[in-house]
Amino acid sequence: MTFNDNTNSNWLEELFHVKKPIIAMCHLQPLPGDPYYDEEGGMEKVVECARHDIIALQNAGLDGIMFSNEFSLPYHINKVEPIVLAAMGFVIGQVKEIVKVPFGVNCLWDPDSSLDLAKATGAKFMREVISGVYAADFGLWNTNSGETARHRHRIGADDVRMLYNIVPDASAYLSKRDVASIAKTTEFNCRPDVLCVSGITAGAAADFDVLTIVKNSVTKTPVFANTGCTKENIVKQLEVADGACVATTLKVDGKFENPVDEKRAKEFMDVVKEFRKTL
Repeated sequence: MTFNDNTNSNWLEELFHVKKPIIAMCHLQPLPGDPYYDEEGGMEKVVECARHDIIALQNAGLDGIMFSNEFSLPYHINKVEPIVLAAMGFVIGQVKEIVKVPFGVNCLWDPDSSLDLAKATGAKFMREVISGVYAADFGLWNTNSGETARHRHRIGADDVRMLYNIVPDASAYLSKRDVASIAKTTEFNCRPDVLCVSGITAGAAADFDVLTIVKNSVTKTPVFANTGCTKENIVKQLEVADGACVATTLKVDGKFENPVDEKRAKEFMDVVKEFRKTL
């Protein structure tokens, strides 16, 4: 990648072989060190739950999978404990042989560890809060996008695509800058591979107006709807967005804490595939 490249907006179709890909989350159960880790079930339970979700998501036709320690609540900011990173690497190593679609990682909320995990496991992309300063439920949330970019280069992970969450869950930008300005300067200064627009929490839809503003504010960078996509709203979201990350709606009864429901996931993807025929 040269300095002038900024980002290659075609990389999504090159990797996923579809327009407007849907990346499904594989939410890992609480891990060792997490407050809600199941000592009795142990890592065997974590692996088996992940295996179940992967099989269901792939059978349903999702375009990609992203592993996330979503149940490591409440989250660390900027630096996870080594045991969580080690546990995530172990799980991915155990299930990687059954993963048939491109996969990524999200080690909440630690961009450098997410890059480490991606490099170690062969993930093609990562998602994180990499730029900006926020007030969040987890405390004061600062980032260092310059250091993260250099860390990626130092560990030889320049080919790992970085999905920037510029409207993070459960937080607010500390400055009074509008989201259009944030999108424009993040694109210019950080050269993200994707900008992700989230709702207030996992499972809450991104504000459609905000999604539209972000999409209209950048010139080269793909924009994703990052949370709260459903069978009912995905077409509207994809009319603006270049893709989406999806989780809660694919689960049993559409509840965050439940396992993936293959039937619900297939119904969701049927709507997406029908929409793609119009592109």
